[in-house]
Amino acid sequence: MSNPYAWIQESLTTIHRADWYRSVQTIGSLPGAVVLLSGQEVINFASNDYLGLAADENLKTSAIQAIQQFGTGSTGSRLLTGHRELHRELEQAIASTKQTQDAVVFSSGYLANLGTITALVGKRDLILSDQYNHSSLKNGAILSGATIIEYPHCDILALTAKLNQERQKYRRCLIITDSVFSMDGDLCLLPELLDLADEYSCMLLIDEAHATGVMGKTGAGCVDHFGCTGRELIQVGTLSKALGSLGGYVAGSHQLIDFLKNRAPSWIYTTALSPADTAAALAAIQIVQQQPERRQRLWSNVDYLKHLVTENLTKLTLNLKILPSQSPIFCFQLPDAATALTAGKKLKEAGIFAPAIRPPTVPTSRIRVTIMATHEKEHINKLVNSLGSVLKEV
Repeated sequence: MSNPYAWIQESLTTIHRADWYRSVQTIGSLPGAVVLLSGQEVINFASNDYLGLAADENLKTSAIQAIQQFGTGSTGSRLLTGHRELHRELEQAIASTKQTQDAVVFSSGYLANLGTITALVGKRDLILSDQYNHSSLKNGAILSGATIIEYPHCDILALTAKLNQERQKYRRCLIITDSVFSMDGDLCLLPELLDLADEYSCMLLIDEAHATGVMGKTGAGCVDHFGCTGRELIQVGTLSKALGSLGGYVAGSHQLIDFLKNRAPSWIYTTALSPADTAAALAAIQIVQQQPERRQRLWSNVDYLKHLVTENLTKLTLNLKILPSQSPIFCFQLPDAATALTAGKKLKEAGIFAPAIRPPTVPTSRIRVTIMATHEKEHINKLVNSLGSVLKEV
């Protein structure tokens, strides 16, 4: 009789052959601009901790105090034994930051997208999804059972054409997009998307995961950045990137949040966010509001990197494609996965952690670099010098 599990090893072999195999690397230190990676000290250009809050003393103190008062776990879903006043304080702080009527906190950003999308649409509905959307948006769409049509990345004309062709065939229509695309660094065209949503009677959901705390005058995200605060849409985000904690959220109208609390399975049936994570996220939001200089340092570092990269690569006459970026995320496109893996390995040997990103995560292999407020100019200088020599070599 054949082994019903034999296919797993065959699949792993195929993953290895395609240079798609992945394994974890252990961080042995506090998060920060410099970390201990598998025993080696490296400058960290792979973190989503954009404001350097994950090791902030205020967040650590808040988390410890919450554990002392409420314990380590929430012990149940919010509708049973899991709700704490801290959760409501965090939701009110998110709604205040986003200038929405209300917000609800999930145990992760991934769960926020899965639960929200599956609650909003079903088999009689249509989802129009940017082709570069995050996995959580794509899988939420699949789980909903709705008809899914992907439109070319940030192509408003193509999206308009699909709406003209398809919208009238379905009960509801939901447009879903990242606001900052995490593997490219560019932004969605939010004002145009909102106008289309109004014209064609569509709901619009944007994932602010990499925008929260980073984009806009107040750090509220791309809705703030584009001057679209107050317009009706569904804002999903995470507490685990610039806010240095864990969890996800949805912000919007009172009716939307009330509906999700009754219909989003990944909120109803999941243990509530831990007291420590909740308190840390709340402290982070307060810092974002009260210390704009952190965001200013981040954008100063972004501008410095842009200047150095342009200057250095021109000198080296490298025919290298740098993907357009309007965020702290920069990607250097490479011809294939093997080249990207080699570049990532050589950068690590040089003391730079900027990993290779490969298919199926992205359509084309690349080195992805993220900038933090806590990076020093010397760190960025070393990054650019190392990138120039390594990329020229590979």
